[in-house]
Order: sequence, then C-alpha cells, then structure tokens
Amino acid sequence: MSLLCNHVLFLYRESLFLCDWKLPFGGKRDEDLILPLNDSISTTLSMEQMRATTTIMQSPDFDKDRIWLNGKEESFDNPRLIRCLTEMRRLAGDSPQKDWKIHICSENNFPTAAGLASSAAGYACLVYTLSKVLRVEGDVTAVARQGSGSACRSLAGGFVHWARGDRADGTDSIAKEIFPLVHWPSLRVLILVVTDKKKKVSSTSGMQRCVETSELLQYRVSHSVPRRVQDITKAIASKDFRTFAEVMMKDSNQFHATALDSFPPAVYMNDVSHSIAEMVHTYNNICGSTKLAYTFDAGPNACLYLEAADVPEVVALVTRVFPPSPDIVGEYVTGLPVSQAQLPQNLRANFEPSEAGLLQYCILTELGSGPKELTDPRCHLLAEDGTPKHLTS
Repeated sequence: MSLLCNHVLFLYRESLFLCDWKLPFGGKRDEDLILPLNDSISTTLSMEQMRATTTIMQSPDFDKDRIWLNGKEESFDNPRLIRCLTEMRRLAGDSPQKDWKIHICSENNFPTAAGLASSAAGYACLVYTLSKVLRVEGDVTAVARQGSGSACRSLAGGFVHWARGDRADGTDSIAKEIFPLVHWPSLRVLILVVTDKKKKVSSTSGMQRCVETSELLQYRVSHSVPRRVQDITKAIASKDFRTFAEVMMKDSNQFHATALDSFPPAVYMNDVSHSIAEMVHTYNNICGSTKLAYTFDAGPNACLYLEAADVPEVVALVTRVFPPSPDIVGEYVTGLPVSQAQLPQNLRANFEPSEAGLLQYCILTELGSGPKELTDPRCHLLAEDGTPKHLTS
C-alpha cells in the first residue's frame, strides 16, 4: 500500500521586510528553530505564474527516504529537511504509516537560489504536502519555518504577518494572513530577472554575517522595523499606495545597507539593480506621484509593485530602459497579459536605452490565495514505482 499526494504552491514575495534574521540576537533567539529578530509583512503571489510543485509518495516497500529537486536526486542529509520530516512524523502521532520511508519530488518554474525565494516556496510546499500525506491537522507554519524561515509566510494567501514571537520554543513565531488577496485586487508585481544564476553569498550566511558584525542591524531591529510594520499595515488597510511604496523602498534600501554594513560586506545588488532603483525614482518624479515601487531580496533581482492601470506604461518603460537581447527566445515579459502602450514623449525624453540584454526576462503577476492540492494523477511528478517521471541528465 502506498499513499500519493501532490501539491502546488505559490512563490510568495515579501513586500516589506526582506531580511528574516534567523540567528541569536541578545542571546534570546534560537538558530535551530530559525527564529527571526523582527516581525515581517509579506505578500503571496499567484501560483499561476510562479510556483513550486511537490509530489510525495510513502510506502512500506521503500528502503530509504529519497528526494529529487528539479529532476536531479539530492542527498537526504540536509539538516533542515530532516528536521521538517522528523517534526511532521512526530505530529502524526500513533499512525502506523508515519515511519514508512518517503520519496519526494519537487520542481519549481522559477530560478533556484537566485534571490527569488525558492527555498521558502519549496519548504512550504514540502511541509504542506507532508501534512496531507501524514494527515497532520492544524497550523504547520512553525514546522515550515524550521526548513526556511520565510516558508512559514508562504502557507497563507494575500498579505501575511510573521510574528517574531517571544517564547524560547518558538511556538508563538507563526505567520497569519492579515488581508486576503481580494482586499487589494488591483495590485500587480513586475519581477525583473537580472540573473537566474545562484548568488555568491547565500541568504543564511549573509544574515549570519550581519547579525555578528553589523551595528546598523541593531538599530534596524530596535527602531526601524517596529515602526514600519505599523506604517505599512495601515497603508495596506487603506490601500494607500504612496505610503505602501515608500515604506517598502526605504526598508529595502536599509536591508541592503545592513548587508553592506556587515564585515566583510555581503553584496547582493549589482549595477543593474541600482539602475532599476534609479529608473523607479526618476519615473515617480516625472509623474509627480509615487506610482511605482521596488524591493530587492537577497539578490540582484527586482520586484516592482504597481497598480494594474499603470502596467502598460511601466512595461513600456522597462522595455525602453532595459531592451531585450536580440537573441532572446520567447517572450520578454511573461505571466499576465499586457496591453501594448506607447511611452509618452516626456518619458521617452528622460530615459535612454541601456545596453540590450541587461535583464533576462520579466514576469508580471498578482496576489495569490495560497496552497492548492492537485488530485489528478497526471499532475503527479512520481511514477507508480516511486521514481520521477522526468529526470535531468
């Protein structure tokens, strides 16, 4: 007898606090439990454009736990992976099936380890799928957090608040939806992929370096973050895009300043990233209002937030400033459909094209609702014998 469960999860995107400080601060946080130093607010994006897909098969005939990621088998000795599986098996209680070995196959349709939250989406998808296979009821965000801190936020839709918590065991460090996606249906996100290559400094090592060496981080956690959580929550509640955008950009800037304040510095943004930020500020100044906002995770790729009505003009702007490479295969802007628009003359006069090919591609998306379970066997990534249907040589 074997159990098969398949699950598709969105890729969330953080709208405010891009640093989930996971190491001890003041001797009160726990690295193994991945407890953050501060609260954070995030947005969940639609799985229609960006998603992780996971199939888990469980059988008494399997001789060991195995995992395949994007078509390649990986070692199962990852401490965080083992921790999540161990905890979910514990939560399964007295089920005789909880100790059966499992096979995991996971794929994502966006770059891995490039600063686009692939680990958060992957671990959230893994833990949610395990909860279905092992029949674990209740909130599993605390388990997902132990795989990747940000993963706990990826188990809810719309706008999500992750509380840092105060308890030593981390039981109050959980994520909850604070506004559903229908609260602000006109909000759009345009992701500019500068590179899909693995970043040189991982999020975990960069954050550890910041916690150990950055004086700016101490101020950020004690002064900036609590105020900004309140400010952006109010802005979301009233759909005040100007405040929402300005708080987001200021916090993104401070996060990267904190990374640079570490020793040695952790550098995530590059020249193209800075050019994107400059484009956004120039555009807002010409428009006379804040219509576009950027945020950068621990990587060079940008997420631009804007209203749906402004999408055609902004896409035309991005295409002018960062023209696609002549040999690009497929669409330059993927995801949601975009109406063609001519860039107004006053904007064309203030923006000159950069070198072609500085951006690899762009993805237009919107807010999403969270996890979705697929029951059609044709969607399963594992064959009946527990091996992947598709392998990468």
